[in-house]
Amino acid sequence: MVETYFFDTYALIEIEKGNENYTPYKKANVVTTMLNVMEYYSSLLIDFKQEIAEEGFEYYLESSVAIPDEVFKEAVWFRLKMMKRFRKKDGRPSYVDCIGYVIAKRMGIKFLTGDKLFENMDNVEFIK
Repeated sequence: MVETYFFDTYALIEIEKGNENYTPYKKANVVTTMLNVMEYYSSLLIDFKQEIAEEGFEYYLESSVAIPDEVFKEAVWFRLKMMKRFRKKDGRPSYVDCIGYVIAKRMGIKFLTGDKLFENMDNVEFIK
């Protein structure tokens, strides 16, 4: 059975870069949001050719799920909780990451990331 993960932008970019640690996840079912696809597209435009960015954008469109209105509030509360957990110098989680984490929890799937702020957290598949 193929596993399903919520791919955050970090995971999408690492797969594009060919990070071998993400090779096992290439066969997984991908769930993400348009916000993640937007960040991914932006990164590809900066680091790769526009053609690759366009292909990547189109590829992940079908994996993008709608963001229910209540997720935005829940993500803000989650972000505030995370900001209390980490000192300012350790960084702050992005709203996009918090939205993705909340969606993953609601869907009962793991949040795939290499973002150190999510390391050792419940419901996270942390891959560097």
